[in-house]
Amino acid sequence: MADTTREAARPGTPAAPARRGRTARAPRRVPLPRRLTPWLFLLAPLALLLTFTYAPIANMIAYSFTDWDGVSPELNYTGTGNYTELLTRSELFEVFFVSGYYLVASVVQIVLALYFATVLSFDVRFRNFFKGVLFFPYLINGVAIGFVFLYFFQDGGTLDSVLRLLGVETDHAWLGTPSSANTSLAGVSVWRYLGLNFVLFLGAIQSIPGELYEAAEIDGASRWHQFRHIIAPGIRPVLSLSVILSVSGSLSVFEIPYIMTGGATGTETFVIQTVKLAFQFNKTGLASAAAVVLLLIVLAVTWVQRRIVPDEKVDLV
Repeated sequence: MADTTREAARPGTPAAPARRGRTARAPRRVPLPRRLTPWLFLLAPLALLLTFTYAPIANMIAYSFTDWDGVSPELNYTGTGNYTELLTRSELFEVFFVSGYYLVASVVQIVLALYFATVLSFDVRFRNFFKGVLFFPYLINGVAIGFVFLYFFQDGGTLDSVLRLLGVETDHAWLGTPSSANTSLAGVSVWRYLGLNFVLFLGAIQSIPGELYEAAEIDGASRWHQFRHIIAPGIRPVLSLSVILSVSGSLSVFEIPYIMTGGATGTETFVIQTVKLAFQFNKTGLASAAAVVLLLIVLAVTWVQRRIVPDEKVDLV
């Protein structure tokens, strides 16, 4: 019996015919309409993305090589003349110093958002109420925020009234000098965008497994040690994203200073200057070149930051 088994298993021996009913079937080919169905769902968003994002960017790049005034149907090709003018006129880049105020404000904003997200991630009374209070300013329209704080900082306005109630008499014009105006506007941006970073950090903290906190409490770890060894490493990718958004946002500030001051008293940003070039001085070609330069600067800053602080997979378990 053993010899028969070895003979059947010997290489070169013809295999026994397969039993009827167990023949392998070729995989059924998926019909063409079913294979096209996912692409049909993507057709509408891709069309919107191309129409309202990539096509305008392509037109902007094309306009940056012309002297178009935004009205005339004729376009005169000027080559790199607009870029040469941007790089040779130092006053066009001096407005980037204003971004320093917003860059400092973004650091304060990230620190406050991280603090509140850490505190409210634990069991605190009325934490849902405080979550809503912190996130609510981000839901308000930027134009409305600009007008509200315009009355807040005006002479004899809300801020002066509150300070007077506290016994502090001041006749300081909050939007009257470049330093105080930029500081006030940067403070408004902190108040408005604090909720966005807060929600990002809170979601990242709550995604950390709860067993880690329980184990840390059993080992006698304090809140600070839990933050240092559990929360900070766990939210590193989200923290890196927030820094990228803050840096790019500080370079492209527009809404609040344009509404509150219109770029006066030394509060003009690069985007406000670009808008004025296009719609006030009818230099759409030069404004398009400025927009391309700003886009390249933001991409370069993001690339450098990603190279310095690369994303690393975090494994806390």
